[in-house]
Amino acid sequence: MENFSQVTILMALGAGLFSFLSPCVLPLFPSYLSFISGVSLDQMLAPSDRSRVRKRVIFNSVLFILGFSVVFIALGASVTLLGQMLLRYQVVLRKAGGILIVVFGLYMIGLLKLPFLARYRQLTIEKKPSGYLGAFLVGCTFAIGWTPCVGPILGSILLVASTAQDTSRGITLLVSYSMGLAIPFFLGSLSIERFLPLFQRYRKLIPVLHTVAGLMLIVVGVLLYTNYMTRLNGYALQFTPRWLFERL
Repeated sequence: MENFSQVTILMALGAGLFSFLSPCVLPLFPSYLSFISGVSLDQMLAPSDRSRVRKRVIFNSVLFILGFSVVFIALGASVTLLGQMLLRYQVVLRKAGGILIVVFGLYMIGLLKLPFLARYRQLTIEKKPSGYLGAFLVGCTFAIGWTPCVGPILGSILLVASTAQDTSRGITLLVSYSMGLAIPFFLGSLSIERFLPLFQRYRKLIPVLHTVAGLMLIVVGVLLYTNYMTRLNGYALQFTPRWLFERL
């Protein structure tokens, strides 16, 4: 049976969004933006020469987004290929993956302590990137080092991708995840002066969103373990327009 439909894709988009809203990404977003663009926060907010500064911030943000997207998509293709090689163990892998996703969810809501995930492993780059290529490479580097906050969510998406029947499906799933992370990042770079007041107003909700993401992982893990993910996707396909179905 087909494992993927718009339900799974929307789930991956939501996972990417929750990754952006995680405690190790959202609060540091202005710092990331300043680092990859080489523009200070004061310069971004200054009314003088804002057009030139914004152009630089936006272009560097796009390259940064491409950098982490390439890494995530490559990971998705790799785990899907590995899952295909272990096709005879698909049922075991699906159930084991479901259990592991539930464990990740329990960790995120604070009911389970996993010390190895509690260690912050973000790679440190002392010098600011030089030009657009530098922003792209920093995006690749950050994708590798964004743990533990992104780790459980990304790991869960990769576990779902490992159950895909072909590599293109796994790539699609990680493209969706990358878009969920990239869209708010890009929108924030378009208007940092509006993002900062909004962040200050809602920053207290970050722990709540983190808990909601953990609960969602538990649900996804249960669905994957019981194979109800496939049934849910099959049900959703009944309401999918034919033109969209042919592209899924």
